[in-house]
This record gives sequence, C-alpha cells and structure tokens, in this order.
Amino acid sequence: MSRTISFILNGEQVSADIKPHHNLVEVLQREFNLMGARESCGQGMCGCCTVLVNGAAVSGCLYLAAFVDGAQVETVESLADERTQALSPVQEAFIEAGAFQCGYCTPGFLLMATQLLDAHPDPDEDQIRHYLSGNLCRCGAYPEIVDAVKLAARKRKNPRPS
Repeated sequence: MSRTISFILNGEQVSADIKPHHNLVEVLQREFNLMGARESCGQGMCGCCTVLVNGAAVSGCLYLAAFVDGAQVETVESLADERTQALSPVQEAFIEAGAFQCGYCTPGFLLMATQLLDAHPDPDEDQIRHYLSGNLCRCGAYPEIVDAVKLAARKRKNPRPS
C-alpha cells in the first residue's frame, strides 16, 4: 500500500508516492535523483545521510519519508546558488581547506556546518567539534574540517564583492 506525500524540497513544492517503510534517503534518491544524502551505517550514527527537515538535522536513513509530508526539506544540493552555480561560503571553505579525502561524508558535514554557522556565526573550536560530533569521517580529515568551518565563518562575515 502506498500513499502520496507533498513537501517542499530545496525550495520547490514536490510530491512522491511512497510506501510506509521508505526512509527519506530512499525517496530522495529514487524519486528525485538527489544523491548527496547517503546511507552508510543504516543506524543514524555516521551523519552521511544528514538532511534538514524544517531546519533541523535528521538522519535520513532512519527518518521515515512519511514524516516529511507538509514539511520543508533541504539537502546538500540546496547549498549552491542554482542560478549562478556559485558555491556557498561553506562549500568554498571545504575546498580551500582540503576538508575531505574520499568525499563520502562531506555532504553531511557541509549541512551540519551550515546549520552551525546559522546558529552560531563565530563558533570556537570546541563548539565546532561538539556540533559536528555526530558526523564521522573515515578518512580522518577532522583537522581540515574544523579549519574549513573556521574559514567559512570568516567568509560569511566578509563576503567577496560580487
């Protein structure tokens, strides 16, 4: 038995036919071809499947798709400016700081860093480490990730002129 849900996905009203057991990552990948949120551990422990639902980070591998009916959903694909293809300051900072190796965990870190900087525009290192503690990088790029968040905070405070 399936049902139709409607929600706002990266600023656009969408709908999808889902089954009761479908998780959010499955629906994002199958219905909308959005591959940024990735199921890795399947237990909500690694952060690779991070998605923002009504502004709050959730583990998309555990979050039932039915729960987003009527909600606002943001994925890592929403960070870049679709019109200009310009990267967000957080994305730029991750590139400049070399804050990834294989890149598998990067979308989750990007969303969490964005959410952190929205809440705390000038976080100290302890705040950064605490906020990102639910995201795992199997390659061990943690020092570069912390540096990237600090750089992103500076970039957001002093954006380049357009």
